[in-house]
Amino acid sequence: MKLTVLDGDKMTDIRSAHDYIAGCLGFPDYYGRNLDALADCLGDLPHDTCIVLQNYRAMKRHLGSYAERTVRVFDETAEACGYDFVIVNE
Repeated sequence: MKLTVLDGDKMTDIRSAHDYIAGCLGFPDYYGRNLDALADCLGDLPHDTCIVLQNYRAMKRHLGSYAERTVRVFDETAEACGYDFVIVNE
């Protein structure tokens, strides 16, 4: 299983959040850095992937409602594509 831990405190604005997520998950250079592109790239992850998001409160403090929308993309894509997504240390 491939485990990736994302730290919400490192996502201080929308651009940095997408850059950070792309770097952690190894997205291609052409990644569009928006929620549609996020869903597309998450859909290509192997089924044995586990993504853990920690410090969600910090992410929400930095990004506001965009944090909620980002987490929704992770949740929905994980369910549809069969990988695991977990939030810890909210």
